Amino acid sequence: MKISRSFSCLNRRRMLSLMSGTAAVTLIGCFRDSSDATESLVSPGSTRSASIPEQATTQIAQSTPGCIVRPQQTEGPYFVDERLNRSDIRSNPADNAIKAGVPLRLVFQVSQLSGNACQPLSNATIDIWHCDAEGVYSDVQDTQGQKFLRGYQMTDRNGTAQFVTIYPGWYPGRTPHIHFKIRTSSPTQAADEFTSQLYFEDAVTDQVYAQPPYTTREARSVRNDRDGIFRRGGEQLILPVTRSGEGYEGRFEIGLELA
Repeated sequence: MKISRSFSCLNRRRMLSLMSGTAAVTLIGCFRDSSDATESLVSPGSTRSASIPEQATTQIAQSTPGCIVRPQQTEGPYFVDERLNRSDIRSNPADNAIKAGVPLRLVFQVSQLSGNACQPLSNATIDIWHCDAEGVYSDVQDTQGQKFLRGYQMTDRNGTAQFVTIYPGWYPGRTPHIHFKIRTSSPTQAADEFTSQLYFEDAVTDQVYAQPPYTTREARSVRNDRDGIFRRGGEQLILPVTRSGEGYEGRFEIGLELA
């Protein structure tokens, strides 16, 4: 996909305009109780989407999506456009080997500013990729040809896209993170792209890293406040997570204005 333009986050003026036109939208966005979206993680290698119940997605559509300002961040050196359309990204497709780690279900809620209102952004492509519990990325250097912990999903009519993965490990110089890229295209518009990273509260990471397979490594060397990339807006990119079975689930809302 050729990318000719970039998304721009809602700036202060546009956000104030949105607030004046739609009282339900605030600077901190709209939040919902995740209790109606509980579901067991799909089995490794499953081809079906890791979806939340239809009732829950209907409730999402009927509520006002959160147009929340999120900063773009560096893509990093390891984006590979694998074109892997899958919800469960834990396996390496070549041999179906599953990466060990604490399960994480990740739900994106993507909205588009349209006039003075937020509307769900459907048919957007969301890629995510991250390292495994040992801090290793797939399809680079010694792992070329492997494609674990990579994949994309299209947002549905409610602007949601969902993934099943593992809690990422760490590598020198960085705090734990997940890369994501949102892309759109249509026959009448040029392509748009937004790239950034998701982070986690240090306290949550400490709990996760006290479990195997993370315990096979030494203590991580960088926490959030010591990560130079995190310090450039990372507080606005922290993924709120809750316990779900043997793992966690998190929901990330983002509002974008197409350039």
